Amino acid sequence: MAPPQAGEEYVVLESIDGYTFVVPHAVACESGTLRSMLDEDAAFEESKNKYCKIQQRGVILLKVIEYLAYKHQYKEFNAEDIKEDFSDRIDPYIALELLTAADFLEA
Repeated sequence: MAPPQAGEEYVVLESIDGYTFVVPHAVACESGTLRSMLDEDAAFEESKNKYCKIQQRGVILLKVIEYLAYKHQYKEFNAEDIKEDFSDRIDPYIALELLTAADFLEA
């Protein structure tokens, strides 16, 4: 991820095993579920506190955040212009659990 910018908003994502991740708001909002939870027009506690407890293990949440950052970085690119394939970064041992998390988070 890029270094923090002045005035950039951050959110805290916590896994069920207690790992916390501080993520730029724009990166977190690449997930449809997190975008809805953090929407300021919604009356969710997460939008007020900028804190979300995610029901996934830390290793899974870390990989989801990594994908959201990848998605955010390349959102303005055409598919043929992207040289690296994110699927090369996925450990086969966590693939099914990661798929379930990505489905829930609409990532």
